[in-house]
Amino acid sequence: MENLLVFKSLSNETRNQILQWLKEPEKHFGVQCDLPSDTDFKNGVCVGDIQQKSGLAQSVISSYLNTMKNAGLLESKRIGQWTYYRRNEETIQQFKDYVLKNL
Repeated sequence: MENLLVFKSLSNETRNQILQWLKEPEKHFGVQCDLPSDTDFKNGVCVGDIQQKSGLAQSVISSYLNTMKNAGLLESKRIGQWTYYRRNEETIQQFKDYVLKNL
């Protein structure tokens, strides 16, 4: 994890909002009916659902999600024709620890 990338990711209001939505995915997106029940990628949310909730263009959301993934805040998995994203809780905890210790 590079902390500068995390700070940059979180500096955008929409990216920050996406991270908050993904903290409680069922509350904000409902059950992901296209996500197979036997998948090991629990709490994943389809890009299309994130895009729809945000109201922004698919290309913008894809860019935002990629920025957040590169910062280590999100994990992704392609299942069939869909790509799902979820929070990377390990990196988020490391960043929280860094902030508490160093700032």
